[in-house]
Order: sequence, then C-alpha cells, then structure tokens
Amino acid sequence: MAKGAATAGPEADAGLTHDKFLGGALQVWQPANGYRAGVDPVLLAASVPASATTVLELGAGVGVASLCLARRVAHAQISALELQPDYAALAQRNARENGLPITVYQGDLVHMPAPLRQARFDHVIANPPYFLRDRSLPAQDKGRETGMGEGVALAQWVVAAARRTRDRGHVTFICRVERLPELVALFSQYLGSVEVLPITPRVGRESQLVLIRGRKGGRAAFRLHAGVVMHEGGQHMGDRKNYTPAIQAVLQAGAALPWASP
Repeated sequence: MAKGAATAGPEADAGLTHDKFLGGALQVWQPANGYRAGVDPVLLAASVPASATTVLELGAGVGVASLCLARRVAHAQISALELQPDYAALAQRNARENGLPITVYQGDLVHMPAPLRQARFDHVIANPPYFLRDRSLPAQDKGRETGMGEGVALAQWVVAAARRTRDRGHVTFICRVERLPELVALFSQYLGSVEVLPITPRVGRESQLVLIRGRKGGRAAFRLHAGVVMHEGGQHMGDRKNYTPAIQAVLQAGAALPWASP
C-alpha cells in the first residue's frame, strides 16, 4: 500500500468526484479540479498483454491505468508510483474500494522508493507529462500542472522505465504525437525493437496521440503500425461519442487493444 499515504474517508470527499470507468466496473475517486484521468490511461492499460505477470506504472495519478489493467489481468502483480501524496492516497483508496491488490508507492521516479529500485518488471507503463512549459502556459492548479507540465525531462522517464524492466521485458508510453521524434530516439537508445501505434480521432484526421513500445535488449527493426481509429464517421455528431467497436470494447468492457500482443 502507499507509503505514508493517508486514508480518505467520507469527510474528505469534498472536492472529489466519483467517476465510472470500464462501463461502471471501476468506481474512481479523483479531484474535481486538478489533473483528471480520461481516455488515455484506459488505452495505456489496454496496450499491456495478458501475459505480463509483473507491471509497474510510473506517474500513476489516482491509479486509473493500473486499476483498468488489474481488472483485465487478474494474475498480474501491479505496482504504481506517484509523486504527489494526495494523488497517491487516492490511488490507494481506489485500489482498496475496488478490491484490486495494487501496491501504491508515493515517491519520485528519479529517486524511487527502495522496494522499486530492487525490483524488475515484465512491463513498465507511463503516461508522462508532455507539455513543454517553454512553449505553453502552466496550469493554475498544482496537481494538474504536475500531471501535465513537464517537470522531469522525458529522457528521465525513459531511463527510469528501462532500469526497472527485466531483460526482454517491455516499456509502453502513451504521449502526444509532437513528442514522438524524441521518444523514438530515446526508446531506440535505452531499449530496442521500437513500435508505434498512432491513435487517430477519425478516419482521415491526423493522429494526436501515440502508443510507443520498446523491448529491453530488443533488436528488431522499427515498426509503425496502422492507426487505431477512435470515433466512427468523418465528423463530430453532437453529444454522441460514436466510438468504434474496438475502442468501445476497451472503454466499456476493459478489452485489450489488438496491439497488446508483442
């Protein structure tokens, strides 16, 4: 459980929302204001193969990616590392209230808690902060800014993930497409067998997100997969979400992405 994380009770629920994920299979507490989990961590969890037996999530926030993965891959031993104490406490609470045995650590990915420094994992996942603050304005809320603004260089995220991965294990990040050139270079330097899966809003639209995966010690050639399309139709139709069947299965039923078989 979270090291030094406080247990939240009903009296501490002001300022929080209780949100449904995976069609209501998960009930997640998160700040009403601040960094809020959306689709990205669900897609990240769906990228991990069911064969993974040990998984580490870096920058877990309130734990949505780890929770989604634990719901689908019941045998996996999942650890989650989160920098902000209040978010780590919520991740611990969410794991407990959903009955999922996730071990949550509060700490810095550059100087990880000792149990993590001594461990190696089949798969390491992350949804790192990706907005460069020399090109954008910081968020006013501290939690949101920490979750979205790059305070620790992207290279340090990749190095930390690679160090915690066992030989022939995998690292997967989800990130904005504008950081892809940097990520491809970093994954090629510290991992290998780099693969990219673009996530496209609609057919004919430019990709905004990517999943990138590398294998420690891998030597396969770079692969660019056909993109996964999020929404049906060529344009947004009112308030309807219009997810494609594959994405609907991921978001509502906790299914894996077809890519989750490295």
